[in-house]
Amino acid sequence: MRRFTMKHFGAGLIAALLCAAPFAIAQQEETASTPSYSATAVFAGGCFWCVEADLEKLEGVGDVVSGYAGGAVPNPTYRNHEGHIEVVRAPYDPNIISYRELTDYFLRHIDVLDSGGQFCDRGHSYTTAIFYNSDEQKADAEASKAAAEAELGQAIVTPIRSLDKFWIAEDYHQEYYKKNPLRYKGYRISCGRDRRVAKVWGK
Repeated sequence: MRRFTMKHFGAGLIAALLCAAPFAIAQQEETASTPSYSATAVFAGGCFWCVEADLEKLEGVGDVVSGYAGGAVPNPTYRNHEGHIEVVRAPYDPNIISYRELTDYFLRHIDVLDSGGQFCDRGHSYTTAIFYNSDEQKADAEASKAAAEAELGQAIVTPIRSLDKFWIAEDYHQEYYKKNPLRYKGYRISCGRDRRVAKVWGK
């Protein structure tokens, strides 16, 4: 039987194998580190532009989508979403961030004491809520709310609701804070969102 050694292979083949090895390793590392957004969370925290912007700062959260939920009107629009409230749907990787961590973060970035809207936006459309889509999410949301109430020493008015259906908002609302950064920043500052959150949570 003939034994093959490296000298029996051409120089070109050897070079190709050496070049391919690092590429294969890099591909494996990239695949292993790519988030898998296999779960979703739905929150209502007033203006969906702001909630979208806040959640997309978190590691493990994908592209957040603005929309409507909670009402009976089919195919709601910004001009006609009576009964619905502004919400966002956040895809996330449970291996990077848990639903409990998301709800903890969400509650501390809204005014959980205001049942009439949020900041300068008033009315039912801008009220807060945590929408769950499983028993596990419901339990985590209830635990998160209880912990937040203990921290504040006050009752939190944000309800925990079962998600019936999520309706996607118009394209011009999606990633508004990225598409219109100056208008968004002006709105957020003038509405007093961050000032009020800091006052409620003492930060």
